[in-house]
Amino acid sequence: MEKILYLMRHGQTLFNVEHKIQGWCDSPLTPLGIAQAKVARQYFDEHHIIFDHCYASTSERACDTLEIVTHHKYPYTRLKGLKEWNFGKFEGMDEFLNPPRPYDDFFVKYGGENQEQLQQRLVSTLTKIMEQDDHYSVLAVSHGAACANFIRYFNDYNQKQYKPGIKNCTIFKMRYEDGRFSCIDIIEPDFSKLEDMIDK
Repeated sequence: MEKILYLMRHGQTLFNVEHKIQGWCDSPLTPLGIAQAKVARQYFDEHHIIFDHCYASTSERACDTLEIVTHHKYPYTRLKGLKEWNFGKFEGMDEFLNPPRPYDDFFVKYGGENQEQLQQRLVSTLTKIMEQDDHYSVLAVSHGAACANFIRYFNDYNQKQYKPGIKNCTIFKMRYEDGRFSCIDIIEPDFSKLEDMIDK
């Protein structure tokens, strides 16, 4: 039986709006972020997707997104392995202080993670999840850089290639087989009308 992981980024947060570096530190979903999660859940509703299990990063922004997306009907497990990149002393600071990409090991000297550590953490965590016997349809809510580095790890197998700059509530449909993942679809909900309504 086919195993599918739906890996998703959380909705817009206060720090997203204020252009703050947000890794292991947290901030709440904005009203727009909550509305984005409600729009994103339409994909699961319209395709009648039922989850065997659900997982979220321990960050509030990921947990709140998952609860909205699942209509608060699914129990879920919070895992530190799904957290965002640890930016060390740069947490909560202005985004303009970020170095040019790729970040590589820049944040290590400030108490954070390097890029390989982040990537390996996500790959290990999600592989352990999908290796379980009763995990055929799984939702995992994580973060932008975490999702990007996980997807990039499997570039040679991906049918759909992600573009840098993952939007809030983007959903990556991943097939898991033979110990590896392949991105088979990328769902970017249309928030254009929603943003117009929120602005008014």
